[in-house]
Amino acid sequence: MAMAVGESSDDDVISAINTTPLVDVMLVLLIIFLITIPVVTTSIPVSLPKERVEVRETKPENVIISVDPSGNIYWYDARMPNTEALVAKLKEVSKKDPQPEVQVRGDTSSRYEGVGKILLACQRAGITKVAFITEPPPLGG
Repeated sequence: MAMAVGESSDDDVISAINTTPLVDVMLVLLIIFLITIPVVTTSIPVSLPKERVEVRETKPENVIISVDPSGNIYWYDARMPNTEALVAKLKEVSKKDPQPEVQVRGDTSSRYEGVGKILLACQRAGITKVAFITEPPPLGG
């Protein structure tokens, strides 16, 4: 047996890592994930509501109660002195058949307390139909 000096033999250790199989496996996994993810992420089909502006006609029998910025309550144009007077008027209205709708108009800068008083008075008087009157959104917005 002779010793080979300076020559490389087949028994030498290869120090470089071959990354080609690793890249091939990663590309195959990427393709598999790209194909299967849209199939796996299904959602329940639902019909979402569309934004709509419903034009409500004010009928003569409807009752309009307003709240100004300082919290004063108005029956049409007449200022109500207190909540008990409002309940008394609403009890008269609640006896009508069919019962009219109470429409609440609250100022944007008023506190919620005034609107809450109206809702409590409607509840105490037995009113079943209450609507909140708002301004329609601006066109195109």
